[in-house]
Amino acid sequence: MAKSKSNTPVFSQDRPIHRVALYARVSTLNGQQDPEMQLSELREYAARRGLSIHAEYVDQGVSGSKESRPALNCLMSDAQRCRFDAVLVWKIDRFGRSLKHLVNSLADLSAYGISFISLRDNLDLSTPSGRLMFQIIGAMAEFERALIQERVKAGLRNAKAKGKKIGRPRLEVDSSRVLTLRQEGHSWREISHRLGFGLGTVYRAIATLQSKGDSK
Repeated sequence: MAKSKSNTPVFSQDRPIHRVALYARVSTLNGQQDPEMQLSELREYAARRGLSIHAEYVDQGVSGSKESRPALNCLMSDAQRCRFDAVLVWKIDRFGRSLKHLVNSLADLSAYGISFISLRDNLDLSTPSGRLMFQIIGAMAEFERALIQERVKAGLRNAKAKGKKIGRPRLEVDSSRVLTLRQEGHSWREISHRLGFGLGTVYRAIATLQSKGDSK
């Protein structure tokens, strides 16, 4: 029997950390939030541990719910090139809000041999206790996915039991109107644009009309 492969990343215990990448994020650009507060604490931490800073990656005015962010994308690209040994963040929610995004991003870092440290959360994935904590985070993400899937399935079952149709409602097209416009010499695209329907819907309307005529 084949062993199931775990999706939880396993961070290297042997690779020493010399160079770190600092990542900071603020959601607004109105001056109420300043990434410098995060960065100053991260710089102090790196200095205390004798770590050199490869680069500082900062996203400003970007929501944490967005998985694609300019500075974060650049950081992950440099991580893939192994330009540093660890990513250092002020707090884990600065890096990712959703469990799915967090787990996927940390799995990528693990594949590149890059550790992850969250200063305020006391999470250091280069240590045994940090790796244990991430095992718990990974299990929570797995549990969250299972709950969402079950809620969706339960909702669909309930809707079907009540006789509700699942999916987009079928568009009603005046087939005779389509035929009239076609006989007047209009192209399919012109008819589609004039009636506000897609080309496929217009084609099906004519096909339905023709099939009714053939059946008479």
